[in-house]
Amino acid sequence: MATSLGTVPRRRRTLRWAVFLTLVVCMPIQGVVVNTNTPLEAPVSSDVGGRTVLVQELTATWCPSCAEIDPELVQVADSHGSRIALVALHPSDGEDAFQPPAAQHRIERLKLTYGDALASTPTFVVEDGPLRIGYDAWRDVQRDILDAEVQRQSVSELEFQVVQTNDGLRVEVLHAAPVVQNNTQLTFLVLEHGKIMPEGFANPGEETRDRVVVGAASCDLNTNTITELHGPINASLMTGCVDDFAVTFPQTETWSIVLVHEYTTSALENGSSTESLGVVELAYRDRAVVSDQGGLSTVLIGAVVLLALAAILPKK
Repeated sequence: MATSLGTVPRRRRTLRWAVFLTLVVCMPIQGVVVNTNTPLEAPVSSDVGGRTVLVQELTATWCPSCAEIDPELVQVADSHGSRIALVALHPSDGEDAFQPPAAQHRIERLKLTYGDALASTPTFVVEDGPLRIGYDAWRDVQRDILDAEVQRQSVSELEFQVVQTNDGLRVEVLHAAPVVQNNTQLTFLVLEHGKIMPEGFANPGEETRDRVVVGAASCDLNTNTITELHGPINASLMTGCVDDFAVTFPQTETWSIVLVHEYTTSALENGSSTESLGVVELAYRDRAVVSDQGGLSTVLIGAVVLLALAAILPKK
């Protein structure tokens, strides 16, 4: 899998990211983020949502530009709040340090629509939008996010809860009101934050990677059956997908759960869109961007402005 390194000097790259972060930190933080010192013996619930935009990134641990962008995307995800759910898909290519089957499954889903064009890393896909390739693709990604928000007329309402059990963490659907049911499914994605890089693999970046998809489970709304299960995750169902679809997975130090209402794989094979019908996320981690009671942190905004100035002013 080829990597797209780009030809823009790092100083210009830093400027572009500084400007981008300056714009997004002006947006309110709305997503449910639970601090890591919060006990989970009592259930914690996501918001009742669905309008979150799904952004999937094809990445790899050996990719230099992916390693460079990864820490910055942590702040991007926080700054966007509940507007986006940003997930990282690592391939089973024999070289990536993680190669989770759940991520490879999501990659194969995308390839039903994009084919061999989905090859370079990093590549970003906003819902069913065009492929955005390379470190400097974020201006287009931002435009795609805005377009996806404007074009959506109605979405499925979704809510779930997480609680700690003897078997790990149990996640259960609390509320699901699908706008479309035929040929669709509810999918839980399990993400790991700060996933440690093992030894023996090429590592052009830091010692961890973020937002790594490690588990996935789907429930078909037509048949009320669990149809897909990938990674260290178990699924259960008593009545139906919208009533009590639940998954359990081993607890890690930090994680996120994303619930997606989407078309089934067989529907994609028959030409359905990869666009989600509803998305909601709950994260268990500490924020990269912190908000004040009276608004966003002025320290953060000032730091971003200084970064932008430092990038454009000539060095002596």
